[in-house]
Amino acid sequence: MIKIMVHAGRMPKAMRSGNRGGRRRDLVAARPASESDERAQMMGSLTDGYGRSFPYLRLSLTEACNYRCSYCLPDGYRADGASRFLGIAEIRRLVGGFAALGMHKIRLTGGEPSLRKDLPAVIAAVSAVRGVRKIALTTNGCLLPRHVRTWREAGLTALNVSMDSLDAGRFHAITGHDRFAEVYEGIEQALTLGLESVKVNAVLLRGCNDDELPCWLDYLRERALSVRFIELMRTGDNLAYFERHHLRAEELELRLQAAGWRLRVRAADAGPAREYAHPQFRGTIGVIAPYSRDFCTGCNRLRVTARGDLRLCLFGDFGIALRPLLQSDADHDALVMRIATQLGLKAAGHGLHQGHTGLTPHLASIGG
Repeated sequence: MIKIMVHAGRMPKAMRSGNRGGRRRDLVAARPASESDERAQMMGSLTDGYGRSFPYLRLSLTEACNYRCSYCLPDGYRADGASRFLGIAEIRRLVGGFAALGMHKIRLTGGEPSLRKDLPAVIAAVSAVRGVRKIALTTNGCLLPRHVRTWREAGLTALNVSMDSLDAGRFHAITGHDRFAEVYEGIEQALTLGLESVKVNAVLLRGCNDDELPCWLDYLRERALSVRFIELMRTGDNLAYFERHHLRAEELELRLQAAGWRLRVRAADAGPAREYAHPQFRGTIGVIAPYSRDFCTGCNRLRVTARGDLRLCLFGDFGIALRPLLQSDADHDALVMRIATQLGLKAAGHGLHQGHTGLTPHLASIGG
């Protein structure tokens, strides 16, 4: 069952003053407005049979990654020889289809999306789609110092950077690369660019980085960013690692609450983190706890793989092929219909508690 909620007409993007990062909108050719686009101006968000709305799309740009993170790709990325990831025209059509259904926040993920040399053009193409208001990027940060300003100018509005430790040696041990200095500097640069949000992602790992909370608190005291601690998730190929290093996120939350951190109200298009704030700190702390009982009740996002498959859940058992409908602008309405009708198949929750990880062999395959 799907419902499309109708609300008062939203002002078209072209009529709003200003543009992101000073980039001209005519850099990317946009598809002419269709009858379905006009209908889209009156649409709210997709809503599934459990009353959850979906304003947020996570789009993987590549499965490739240049890190060897111990919890994800300890042996490095191995191409399967048949990889052909979505091109810019396909991405534009894809995002246009989701935007027609009310989605306004797009997060570009990987793999490592910055490995795509055309990333600025991808950001600009997504930025040009009518209805898109937020464009976020999740990156390992290795290329931030060189490219973050260019991404901002192309239309990027938010940034998430993976930095699993504030200790350079531990960072090297976890990621397989001695690039802590570049990532740290890139985050500092990003904070000067006027982005709507800058967030740092750190996976909680028992015995590896679980004693660093005091260091993170010092880091947050004068920085207007959010550090998000992510509970390690079991995937298809990390069972032994998971059993050694899994740490319940609730343990961290109890420590935060005891230290005076208070839970904030979650925005409708926010990510899955429970966000905490403290009056003595400029920064905030988010906790992503996929094993908590209510994790799936707040789900507000859909995912598309780098090969164009719609995934209704990170740990779902199937994907829906959208790529055949991304080859021509003429298929726009058929694409919108396919997306809308598939939402009725979304389950109430994942099967992680039962050890079921679905199609996800590792997080690089779909971007978390």
